[in-house]
Amino acid sequence: MTYSEAIQYLYASRPPFHQVGASAYKPGLENTLRLMAHVGDPHLHLKAIHVAGTNGKGSTAHLIAAALHASGRKVGLFTSPHLVSLTERIRINGQPIPEQVIADFVTEHKAFLDAVQPSFFETMTALGFWYFVQQNVDIAVIEVGLGGRLDSTNVLTPILSVITNIGLDHTEFLGNTLTQIAREKAGIIKPQVPVVIGETHPQTMNVFLAKAQECGSEIFFADQCEYLRRTRLQVAPDCELHGNYQEHNLQTAFVALRELTNIQCPISNIQIAEGFAHVCTLTGLRGRWETLCERPLTICDTGHNSHGLQYVARQLKELTANHVWLVFGMVNDKDTDIVMRLMPQGERYHYIFTRPNTQRARSAQEMLTLWGREGMAIEDPQEALNYAIEQAASDDAIFIGGSNYLVGEVLSKRYQKAELL
Repeated sequence: MTYSEAIQYLYASRPPFHQVGASAYKPGLENTLRLMAHVGDPHLHLKAIHVAGTNGKGSTAHLIAAALHASGRKVGLFTSPHLVSLTERIRINGQPIPEQVIADFVTEHKAFLDAVQPSFFETMTALGFWYFVQQNVDIAVIEVGLGGRLDSTNVLTPILSVITNIGLDHTEFLGNTLTQIAREKAGIIKPQVPVVIGETHPQTMNVFLAKAQECGSEIFFADQCEYLRRTRLQVAPDCELHGNYQEHNLQTAFVALRELTNIQCPISNIQIAEGFAHVCTLTGLRGRWETLCERPLTICDTGHNSHGLQYVARQLKELTANHVWLVFGMVNDKDTDIVMRLMPQGERYHYIFTRPNTQRARSAQEMLTLWGREGMAIEDPQEALNYAIEQAASDDAIFIGGSNYLVGEVLSKRYQKAELL
């Protein structure tokens, strides 16, 4: 089986969440445990850091992985979704898993996959953990897919758990309140395993404290660690991630890395600073307030819900460009009405709504109707971007965002890494 055939098989037999949404979601760990047993129980042999949260968990996972890489370790990194290639989800020291490894894995285990019928994400979790063990990584940084308690990655017993923040997202699976969602994400807290919480919130703080007490686990709220916050600013002031919202993620990652030193995984402030300064280079991270072109200034960002886009909206308002052209699209299970109220308004903001390349996407026309103000609807993302480029003067700015899938399509078809700037 070739890589293309393996991908076609995975997508056809078990359509992924990023394509079809809720129908792809299989809560619970039974299938994952069966898969793990079939491939040698790799989850029992991984030294891992487990990262959950509504927003920022991907950036935080990359920051932690980059610092560990800078310390000389062989570091596995498991994240989702991917922007351009499926291989992005499973990396070792920034290098994506080879396509042939995926093809060989699917070929070897196809009969078992046919029998068990795991979800796409369950299969990718088993593949990622197996690959990290096969490659003898020193440590793996594992990002939760959705929620925490019932997420496939939660078969792990890590050396450290991290929960970045709690916001209202995926409410159809996790609950309609911050407290309910916090309970689901607190499910990654394991007995005697310390946990770092990125942001303190009055509706969620007691949930985490209670779960940590139940598990006998030390708990640290990163935004309350004043000494460590000041130290982070002193030793690691620079970072390749430029979004204003990254300050929360930097703080969370720094506190997590300092805690690792206390649990027999030492790392110096110099190594942390080196990792943070080169996080995108070391891990391959893209799409976080990423500059794609200087003139006109062209930026993309993967923020995709109100909790994340509130920070993006503020930063858009801070741009000094004469006009800002926004190529914007969202999927239909996000809080689009709230996002529309957050996004900047005024004569210098020009919205070009488009449809991300996923079955879950809202149409461009639907987005324009929800916006309720002047704007354009161009269904094809490339045509929408071309229009923005044609209209923008050299001292204007172009922003691409609202959806991971929109950013991924633009990166894959126009702004590949070698062509930037």
